[in-house]
Amino acid sequence: MTSRATAPAGAPCWVDLSTTDVERARRFYCAVFDWGAEEPNPEFGGYFNFTRGGARTAGCMAAVSGVGTPDVWSVYLASDDVDKTLEVATAAGGQVVVPAMVVGDLGTMAVLVDPGGASVGVWQPRAFPGFGVTAEHGAPGWFELLTRDYAATLDFYRTVFGWETMTLADGDDLRYTVVREPGGDGRLAGVMDAAGFLPEGVPAHWSVYFWVDDADAAAARAGSEGGSVQRAPEDTPYGRLATVADPAGATFKLIAANEAMPATP
Repeated sequence: MTSRATAPAGAPCWVDLSTTDVERARRFYCAVFDWGAEEPNPEFGGYFNFTRGGARTAGCMAAVSGVGTPDVWSVYLASDDVDKTLEVATAAGGQVVVPAMVVGDLGTMAVLVDPGGASVGVWQPRAFPGFGVTAEHGAPGWFELLTRDYAATLDFYRTVFGWETMTLADGDDLRYTVVREPGGDGRLAGVMDAAGFLPEGVPAHWSVYFWVDDADAAAARAGSEGGSVQRAPEDTPYGRLATVADPAGATFKLIAANEAMPATP
């Protein structure tokens, strides 16, 4: 388990689901991850939060018809100043798709698209810092950007979010960079060169991994609750991983520790 009071600037700090079937999503995720679910908040368009032990761990909202890919998990990066982040992002080749918007006393959000075409949220906290725990069952455990424009995308995030990065692999078969915790040894997210394997029509995108005690059991539970297993659980140097889709088609990944990978990547 990794706990934090606030996320460092540039770190993933929140995830939420846009879905065409809100009630089914509530049932599915509560069953798969043992989550609770708050009631929809009419002040925020029916947005509600999933919870773990009473703490908010992810959000959910009804998809807006006709706007992009409707059923999708989104990742938000922390910012000390949303307006400045959007200004720098625009100058660096990004596109603002949702301008800075105050969310009650919780904080300020925005959404932008990076030069590689991936959508990412921005969150400047006030009363709500985002999730405070990772790497325990049902909590967000890892975050990964798949992009066809690897070098330019890394430059963009370094410029806009102040990322400190470390290259793990730089060969023709695999290019992968991790985002380092500022001033520390922890790792916050990964970026993969996906130019060679993203199917045509699938845009660059962020993926969220949810930590589970048992990847095989969680994948099986997802299937029994109406979801589908896109990639069966398999051992990797970073844990036992699986790719799953919920009943409406939103994909996410599962990660469980193994002997070689007892904590987050």
